[in-house]
Amino acid sequence: MKKLVLWIGVLLFVASCSTQKKLAEKKTKPVEIEKTDSVEYQLETFDQRFENWYDFQNNPSQYRTKSYYENWNRQYIAAWDAKATNPIRNPFFEPIIGYNSSVDYGFKLNHKLFYYFQYVEHVLKIPILPDGPNVALY
Repeated sequence: MKKLVLWIGVLLFVASCSTQKKLAEKKTKPVEIEKTDSVEYQLETFDQRFENWYDFQNNPSQYRTKSYYENWNRQYIAAWDAKATNPIRNPFFEPIIGYNSSVDYGFKLNHKLFYYFQYVEHVLKIPILPDGPNVALY
């Protein structure tokens, strides 16, 4: 009887080891890595009035080139960040904009950022660039 219990115990042990080995083998499947860059950038303004105004201004027939928006955004960001370094004198410009001109943010973000600067200057009447672009706004 002792031998029978011992043999059953050994068989159960061997069976449980082989089951675990099969489970481990099944879990090791190769992972497929997506080869395209899927980084997306988004502009968050936390101002619902801007979002409504932008939706009204966003007219594809008025679009300019991406490089046009990038060039103006570089100038606006330099002026904004210069004002943000003195928050006592310019409290509106407190956050510094983390815009890297060597990164391709795409047309959509550059367009929206450009129009945010237009919103600040023309709707909120807060000057950023003294000689900014002449843009027809509705």
